[in-house]
Amino acid sequence: MRMSLVAGARFVRSSDQSVLVYFGQPDRGGAKRAPQGKILVEANENVRRLLQILSSRPIEGVRNLHPAYCSLLVKFDAQKWRHEELEKKLGECLDQLEEVRLPEPHLVELSVCYGDEFGPDLNDVAALHGMTPEQVIRLHTSTTYLVYFLGFVPGFAYLGELPEALVTPRHGTPRRRVPLGSVGIAGNQTGVYPCETPGGWRLLGRTPLAMFRPERHGLCLLSIGDRVQFKAISREQFAALENT
Repeated sequence: MRMSLVAGARFVRSSDQSVLVYFGQPDRGGAKRAPQGKILVEANENVRRLLQILSSRPIEGVRNLHPAYCSLLVKFDAQKWRHEELEKKLGECLDQLEEVRLPEPHLVELSVCYGDEFGPDLNDVAALHGMTPEQVIRLHTSTTYLVYFLGFVPGFAYLGELPEALVTPRHGTPRRRVPLGSVGIAGNQTGVYPCETPGGWRLLGRTPLAMFRPERHGLCLLSIGDRVQFKAISREQFAALENT
C-alpha cells in the first residue's frame, strides 16, 4: 500500500485497480464503521464535491465510485490507467473542488414507531444511559442528521451524528434477522435497515416507509447529502403509513 498527498487529499493505492482518496483523517476500520472521533462534515463535503465532478465529467476507464465518510474509492480499468497517471488526473479534479457548489440539501422526515417489538433495544439503551425510554426518543428525534453515504445493503444510509448522550456501542453478537424498516444506533451513527438482514445495531423503533424499492425512480429514498429528521408516531399511525 502506497500513500501520497495531492491538493490536501491522501491517495492510498488499495489494489491494482483501485485508489482511495482520503480527506481529513482516514476512515479507521473501513466504510462500515465510523472513524474514531468526530466525523468531519467538511471532509464529507469534499467527498461529495469530488463525486459530483467525477459523475458529471466521467473519466474514461473509471468503472465505479464508492463514497464513504471521509473518502472516495475509485475503481478503474488497470489496462487503461496506472496509479501514477490516474492520481495525476484526480489531482486536477481536486484543484477544482472550491468551484463546486453542492445542491441544497433535501430534508426527509422519517416516521418511527418506537419501542416494544418495533424497538426491542429501547429499554436497554435507556437503562445504559440512565434515562427513561421517552428521553431516548426525545433525543433521537431532536437532531437533524446528515446522510454521509449509503452502503452495507442497497438503501442503507449512514446518518450522523447522534447526540453525545446517545452514543452507544453496537451489540457484541449481531442478530441473525433484523426486520426491514428497523431504526438502529451504533456508536455515534443511526440508520434504517431497508431490508431484512443480519445486523448488530441497537434497535429503537421501526419506520413503515420503504427505504429501497427497485421499481422506484432513484431506487433509494435517501441520497448522500440529504438531511433526515425522525418523527415519533403511534402504532395506529404506523399501520396507516405502512407500505407508502
